[in-house]
Amino acid sequence: MEIGLGNLFTIIISVVFVNNFVLARFLGLCPFLGVTQKTESAMGMGMAVTFVMTLASAVTWFIYNYLLLPGEHNLFGVLFPTIKETGMIDVLKTISYILVIATLVQLVETVMRKTSPALYEGLGIYLPLITTNCAVLGVALLGTTNAPARLSLLEASVQGFAAGIGFLIAMLLMSGIRERLAVLNVPRSFQGVPIAFISTALMALAFMGFSGMVSW
Repeated sequence: MEIGLGNLFTIIISVVFVNNFVLARFLGLCPFLGVTQKTESAMGMGMAVTFVMTLASAVTWFIYNYLLLPGEHNLFGVLFPTIKETGMIDVLKTISYILVIATLVQLVETVMRKTSPALYEGLGIYLPLITTNCAVLGVALLGTTNAPARLSLLEASVQGFAAGIGFLIAMLLMSGIRERLAVLNVPRSFQGVPIAFISTALMALAFMGFSGMVSW
């Protein structure tokens, strides 16, 4: 199957701006609100999520197409021809996808602990929580069972990478806003989480301006 650059560009624009996982789909809000007090922490978390999203998209694509999806070239499809009709594919995909994501997060956590202890300590509990970050599972599903059209490995990988970049952009924008807010005279009742939610809502409204640019 020939993959056009235009199709890849459409995927990138869609998941970065039009369907941003944080500001349009409202997934991954826990680290978005918890790790954006400082730009350094936001950058580290964004890069870690981008890495996990990219590899998770590629690995889960292989799992879905060569293990779960029924067919003559798929292991489970050959052994269990009725796997799709019985609904077991939904159970297996959820378990296998979470295992893949957990393994990748453990890899990121180990590397970060060795190479950047300060950043590792700064991210705290939010780093292992990438495993349960619904945005990561969401991009894995969007590249396989929930894709609007069947994707190739390259398309799924590009989609995962672009989704991570969209997450990183949202994190950096929010961290910049919150660093400015920290030195402003914000009314006491709006300090902390309330002003963070208001800022998030305004950013989401701004990103709505990208709606209609592409259809994916």
